[in-house]
Amino acid sequence: MAMNSMEDFEALLEESFEMDTPEEGSVVKGKVIAIEAGQAIIDVGYKMEGRVELKEFAEPGEAPKVEVGDEVEVFLRQVENSRGEAVISREMARREEAWDRLEKAYAAEERVEGAIFGRVKGGFTVDLGGAVAFLPGSQVDVRPVRDAGPLMGLKQPFQVLKMDRRRGNIVVSRRAILEESRAEQRAEVIGNLTEGQEVDGVVKNITEYGAFVDLGGVDGLLHVTDMAWRRVNHPSEILTIGETIKVQVIKINKETHRISLGMKQLQEDPWDLVAGKYPLESVHTGRVTNITDYGAFVELEPGVEGLVHVSEMSWTKKNVHPGKIVSTSQEVEVMVLEIDGAKRRVSLGLKQTQRNPWEVFAETHPEGTEVEGEVKNITEFGLFVGLPGDIDGMVHLSDLSWDERGEDAIQNYRKGDMVQAVVSEVDVEKERISLSIKGVGGDKFAEAVGGVKRGSVVTVTVTSIEDGGIEVEYEGMKAFIRRSDLSRDRAEQRPERFSVGDKVDVRITNVDTKAHRLGVSIKAREIAEEKEAVEQYGSSDSGASLGDILGAALKGDE
Repeated sequence: MAMNSMEDFEALLEESFEMDTPEEGSVVKGKVIAIEAGQAIIDVGYKMEGRVELKEFAEPGEAPKVEVGDEVEVFLRQVENSRGEAVISREMARREEAWDRLEKAYAAEERVEGAIFGRVKGGFTVDLGGAVAFLPGSQVDVRPVRDAGPLMGLKQPFQVLKMDRRRGNIVVSRRAILEESRAEQRAEVIGNLTEGQEVDGVVKNITEYGAFVDLGGVDGLLHVTDMAWRRVNHPSEILTIGETIKVQVIKINKETHRISLGMKQLQEDPWDLVAGKYPLESVHTGRVTNITDYGAFVELEPGVEGLVHVSEMSWTKKNVHPGKIVSTSQEVEVMVLEIDGAKRRVSLGLKQTQRNPWEVFAETHPEGTEVEGEVKNITEFGLFVGLPGDIDGMVHLSDLSWDERGEDAIQNYRKGDMVQAVVSEVDVEKERISLSIKGVGGDKFAEAVGGVKRGSVVTVTVTSIEDGGIEVEYEGMKAFIRRSDLSRDRAEQRPERFSVGDKVDVRITNVDTKAHRLGVSIKAREIAEEKEAVEQYGSSDSGASLGDILGAALKGDE
C-alpha cells in the first residue's frame, strides 16, 4: 500500500513538473501584478514572475497602455535567471502574434493596419502591431512625398508586398491602397461625367504642354492648345496652381480613365467670323507672335493667326531668315492673301503692303535715264549696282566699255565704287534691270552703225589676232570674226594670215542695237560676191567654169 502511494506521488510530481514548467521560446499568458521603476511585474503562473519594460506596451508615438490586473501575453525567453525570475518579453510576444496574423493576411491578400514610426535609407519603418516592416519611398504615395511628417504615427492600412519570416523581412505599400481607392473613386466620378459637360475644377499641376485639373477625385488634362483660341506659349500665362476654373469635358477614355478637358470650347470661336472680317487683299495691323525658318506668325486678333511665308516678306531680301526682317511682338501691316476656313489657316503678305520696287523704278526711271549707284558685287559676267528702292541693276561685260573688251574693262572696278550708268531695260516680272556704263553720254554704237544694215559690206581694221579669230574695229565699235568666218576656203581660215592694222572688207551679218553688238564675216562677203557674180556673168551649168565667171566679174569690176 505504501509502495503504491510512493509511486503515485512520484508520477503526480513528475506530471506537475511537466505541467508547471512551460517551454522556453513559447508565448504564455500572464497577469500584471505590479508596476514599479518603469517596469511591469507579470505573474506568468507556475510560481514564476518576470519583468517587462513599460515601453514594450506602447504603440508607436503613444504612451504605454498597461495597468495592474491586465492579462497579457508574453514571450518566455528563459524560465529562470540569476535572480530567480523568468525572462519574458511583451514585444517578442507581439511580434510572434503579428507574424502569424500577417502571414494569414498576406496569403489572403488582405490589408493590414500599421503606423509609420521611423525613417531609414530608401524609405520608412512601419509597426504592424508588433512586427516591423519596410516601406520603400516609392510606395508611400502615388506622387513623390517631400514631407512625410504628417504621416508619422498615423494608423492607416497597408498592403503586404513581400515577407520572409526566416529572415524577418516584410515589405509593405501604402501606394497600392491609395491607387485602389483612387481607382474606385475615379470610376465613380467618371461614371457621372459625360462628354460636352461643363464642370468646375481646380488646377493641381502645370507643365509645358498643359495643366492637370482636379474634378473632385479624378484628374483631367487641359492641353495648352485647348486653353484659348489664341496662341499660348506656356500654360502659366493664363493659369495658376490652386485656381478654380470652368472647363468642358472633351473626351473620356473609358478604358484608361483619361479625361481631356478644354477651356476655349466654352468661348465663341473667332474663326466663325474670320471670312467676313478679313476679306482677300484687305490690309490689317497685327502682332508677330512667332518666328520660324519658313516665315512668321502674325496675330490679327486673339485666336486668329496668319502665316507670312518667307517668300512674301520682302521684295528685295531673298534667302534671308525671317528673324532679320521682323521681330517677335512687332506691330506690322499685312495683306490677306488666302483664307482656308476648313484648315483654319490665313496666308498673309508683308511685302504686298508696299509697292513693288521694280514697278516704281520702271515708272521713275524709263529707258535711257542716267543713274548713279554703288558697285555691290562683281561676277564673271558683269557688275551689280545698287539702285533706289534697295534693288540692284546689272551691267553686263559688253556694256562696260566701247574701247576695251568686257573681260579687261571689269578689272577697273572694285566693290564700293560709285559708277554712272544708263538704264537700258527694266523687266518687272523677272525683277531684272539692265544698265550700261558705256551708254553714259550717248549711244556711240547707234551713232557708229546708224547707216549700216544687215548685208552691207564695210571696211574694218584688224585690232587683235587670237587663236579663235580676229578682233576688228568699225567706226570705234569692236567686233570679233571667228576662225570659221575668216574665209570661204577652209585652208584660208587662219588668223595668223592677218596682221594688226590690216584693212579688211566684211559683210554685216547682224546689228543688235540692244546688246550693242555688230556681227561681221569675211566668209559671208565672199559667198555673197560669188553668188552675185554667178547671177551676172553666167552659170557654171552653162559650160563656163567658176574661174571663168569670177575672171569676167573681176574684169568687169576693173
